[in-house]
This record gives sequence, structure tokens and C-alpha cells, in this order.
Amino acid sequence: MILAIAAAALCAYIAPAAAGSGIPEVKAYLNGIDAHTILAPSTLFVKIFGSIFGVAAGFVVGKEGPMVHTGACVANLLGQGGSRKYGLTWKWLRYFKNDRDRRDLITCGAAAGVAGAFRAPVGGVLFALEEAASWWRSALLWRTFFTTAVVAVVLRALIQVCEGGKCGLFGKGGLIMFDVNSAKPVYNIPDLLVVIFLGVIGGLMGSLYNFLVDKVLRTYSLINERVPIFKILVVMIISLVTSSIRFGLPLLSKCIPCPGPEGDQCPSPTVGFFSIHYKNFQCPPNHYNDLTSLFFTTNDDAIRNLFIAGSDNRFQISSLVIFFVAIYSLGIITYGVAIPSGLFIPVILAGASYGRLVGSLLSPFTVLDAGLFALLGAASFLGGSMRMTVSLCIILLELTNDLLMLPLVMLVLLISKSVADCFNKGVYDQIVEIKGLPYMEAHAEPYMRHLAASDVVSGPLFTFSGVEKVGNIVHALKITRHHGFPVIDEPPFSDAPELCGLVLRSHLLVLLKNRTFSRQRVMTGSTIMRRFKAHDFAKPGSGKGLKLEDLDITQDEMEMFVDLHPITNTSPYTVVETMSLAKAAILFRELGLRHLLVVPKTPGRPPIVGILTRHDFMPEHVLGLFPHLKPHK
Repeated sequence: MILAIAAAALCAYIAPAAAGSGIPEVKAYLNGIDAHTILAPSTLFVKIFGSIFGVAAGFVVGKEGPMVHTGACVANLLGQGGSRKYGLTWKWLRYFKNDRDRRDLITCGAAAGVAGAFRAPVGGVLFALEEAASWWRSALLWRTFFTTAVVAVVLRALIQVCEGGKCGLFGKGGLIMFDVNSAKPVYNIPDLLVVIFLGVIGGLMGSLYNFLVDKVLRTYSLINERVPIFKILVVMIISLVTSSIRFGLPLLSKCIPCPGPEGDQCPSPTVGFFSIHYKNFQCPPNHYNDLTSLFFTTNDDAIRNLFIAGSDNRFQISSLVIFFVAIYSLGIITYGVAIPSGLFIPVILAGASYGRLVGSLLSPFTVLDAGLFALLGAASFLGGSMRMTVSLCIILLELTNDLLMLPLVMLVLLISKSVADCFNKGVYDQIVEIKGLPYMEAHAEPYMRHLAASDVVSGPLFTFSGVEKVGNIVHALKITRHHGFPVIDEPPFSDAPELCGLVLRSHLLVLLKNRTFSRQRVMTGSTIMRRFKAHDFAKPGSGKGLKLEDLDITQDEMEMFVDLHPITNTSPYTVVETMSLAKAAILFRELGLRHLLVVPKTPGRPPIVGILTRHDFMPEHVLGLFPHLKPHK
């Protein structure tokens, strides 16, 4: 309970963004949603220690999702050159201060998190490609591969240093589930029908899991809007429920005679690199409680126990049913409370117990081992919940060191994903939607084909002249939250009003702070550029950007003028107002834009119609303007 309160207090009072898995937030950031609290140093601190406290408190949560978020936070800290707030800065990392390079670095950090959590370097690369990154290029492939290779080498070296239990569970390989099943996968054609059945049931259970997680998260979001103490109270309640189930349910299980020679204690046979530990809980000598062997251990060891080869009655049918229902339910109600919590381990646990249950029931009719059924059950549940295929397949194969299971794992993942896609989205996509993050999909919605770009631009439109009065700029910055403003040249600087380009809010603040003003409405570009260096306009790190409140402009300076031409992007991306909204959405997404200018088709009109941002492409905005359109199901 103390550890649970400590984890909840860290999340509630220091970094609320550290609660949950973190994978949806990293996925949103790599899609172009720049919320600085997602990857802030305080979030990194709470993510590390909150995850330690949460796992140690016995919650049904994983550390894999938080490790992905941790890797992304470390990459962000390096990419922005450190943190001025905490006195950690590195000038040699300044060249990462642009969107593309920082996104690439954070993608490598996310891949490193998966590689470190599962000891699956190739799986980490594929996870970044399939789930995390929205933009991928060939250079990013070898960079992520190099990163995960370094992680694998360092992790292996640390495991060797800690060999013999010097570092607790880590020294015994507690971070991974490597080579846990020694059974050779032997199967016939009729066994494929059973595998297909596993995939279908896994898809149904995974989609139901996502549906219930969605409802629970929406309920918790109402509680989390209140004072932080409510978050801690919810965590205390869930901790009490989890402890009661872990200690109470084993009392319902019958004692089983130990396999092997008789003695006061059950032997601990070694399978691969892992020893099976039988728990003697309220049982006579030479007996063990199978449910206790699953509950009274770490989540990783419980998975190992379920993956162990052997079709004998090591676990009773009733115990597997109880364990599956308990883990399935606890995983749903635990995710969403104010602690760092991953979804991989609860989903693998539930899937492995369900798979071993099916394997035990069908053991008279199939030659597949019950431990292999547990692996296939975990794969089906992962595919049904997270909707990943290639990366999950490789991660599971790297975990179990069982390449011969590749065809069956591929089959069960494809089936479970296909079945679950008929009902709802993947769990991470649902969480992104619940959090209200404007995530842009790779495809445009079908109803967008019936709309033009000019149909969804929102007003009023604020524009600046090429040489603008300081007071007008300050006023526009004060009454709006826009990050980009069109710049229009007017006589005497041009023959007729024409679009000069786009100027960013952050660049305007830098320009105003240095007070490069003139009393006459003239172009002073050459004078201005001599007073600045390129890195003055570099993208700021977390919480380091200038704000309007930081400026101290006098009333006399408000009447002066400033030349915006030197800081204006004179070649912004533009589309004609009659372009299909679907085409505009694809262009916006594929090029990774933040602003897309809409220009008129016919001459004699103002040179700009409006600006499209990612919010203008969101279904909520479009369907709000045109409620008669039917969203795609």
C-alpha cells in the first residue's frame, strides 16, 4: 500500500502526464502533436520511479509501456540539448533542434525502450515502424537498428555482470522471458483448426477488453479532473482490491501432489534457464497450490510458469479459469489509475492463461503442447487488443527463442487482428481518442471526398503586412493562440496585395524581444538579420519557449514598425480553395505539415482564403460543420 501511495503521489502532484502506458502519447508526439509535458524531464523522473513503485506494489501492470515512454523522454532530453531548468545543457546537440531530427531521435528512444524491456532488438525496430512512427524513411531504419543493437549489447553485458543473483531478479533474467519452453512444436493439419479457434476467441476477447478499458478510462477521467487526492484514493482502493484477490483466491484452489520423488517440499525442475517454483500454501507436505504459484510471484514468473512445457495437470482447469478472470478484470480496472502502467504484461498474462486453459481442455485431441498453447493464446490476445502483427510476432519469437512457432504465431495474430477490427479500434488508438489528441490517420475519411478545402477553414483570419505596426502584432498575439500568420505585401511594397508567406508565432516573439523596430514604415531586413543567429530561431525545448508575458514593450514602441520579411517563410505549402479535402488531408499528413495555406482560385480577391491546421481535418470539426455527412464505421 505504501508503494502504491508513493507511485500515485508522484503522478498526482509532480507529473500527471506520467500516468498510464505512455505509448499513446509517444505515438501522438511522433504524429506531430507537440505537447511539452509528454516528454518533460519531470515526466521522465516520475515514469522511472513510479513504474518501479507500481510494479513492486503488486499491481497487474507491466513495465514495458513505461520503458518505451522512458526511452522517448531520454531521447527528447538529449535532442533539445538538455534542460536549462535543471542546469543540464549540451551545446553540441543543438543541431537536433528541428522537428524531423527530434522526431527521429524520439523514434529511436521508443525502439530502445522495447528492446530493453523484452530484450528484442529487431522487435523494437519493427514496433517503432509499425506502431509508433507516423513518418518512416530508410535512414531512420538503420538508426533505430543501431540503437537497439547497442541496447542488446549493453543489456547482455549487465546480465553477465549480475550473473548469480547479484542484482536481484535482473541477474536471474527477470527482465525477460527467454527460452522458457523446451517443447518442440509438432502439429498436424487438424491442429490448425484449433489455432484458428484460438485466434477468433482472442480477437473477440481482445476487442471486449478494449471496449471495457475505454469505459473505465472515461470514468477515471471524470475522477482525475478533481483534486489530486482523489487520484490517490482510487489507487488505494485498487491496491486493496488487488491484494485481496491475490491472497484470497488461492484459498479456493485444491492442493495438488507434487510431481517427482516424495519429500517435504516440491522439487524445482529446471526448464531451459528457468526453474519452476511450486508454492506450498496452506497445503500438507509434498503438495502445492497451483493458483498460488501464479499469484504469489512476479508477473514475469507467472508468465514463465504458464509457458512451461508439459501437458500434464500442472494447473487445474478451475485454477486457470479463476486466474484468467481475475487477471482480465484487474488489468481493466488498474489501467487508467494515476500510476505508470503498461498493458503488455496484463494482456500476455490473460492470453497465456486462456491459451493454457484451451490447451489443457484439448490435450486428448491435439499433439500441441499446453505451453505452446499458452504462447499462442498470448499472441491472439495481443493481436486482438493492440492490433499489431509483424512487431508482436518478432517480439514473441525473440522472447521465447522458438523460431519453429513462426507460422502458428503469424496465423493467430492475423486472425485475431482481423476479427477484432470488426468491432473497434486498437487500444492505443482508443486512448489517443479519449485524451482528445488530434491524431491524423494515414488515410482520409471517405466523406472528405465530397468537401473542398475552403469548406472547413475556420475564421477569423489574422494577417500581417510585410512591414507591420508593433501594436498590431502584440494585439494579435494576445487575443489568439494561433501559431502561424499569413504575411501579405501591400502597396507601396508591391503593385497589388499578394501573399508573401507565413510567419510563426515563436519567430515573432524572438523578433519583438530584440526590439528591431523602426519609426518609419520601411524595409530593414539587412539590418535585422545582422542582429540574429540561426539558432536564435531554433525550436525551443520543453517549457523553454518565449511567451508574450516575457516581453516588456513600451507604449511608444507600440507605434513603431517592424519588418517581417526576414523571418517569413516565403515558400509555404499552399492549395487552391477548390481542392478536395481528402487530397488536402493526405498532403498535410504525408508532408508532416503544421499549416497549409488555402489560396483563391480566381484573381481579384484577397490573396488568401484561410489556413488549414490538423484540427480542421478532425472528424469532430468536419462533422460539426456538416452534420448530414455520415462518418465511416
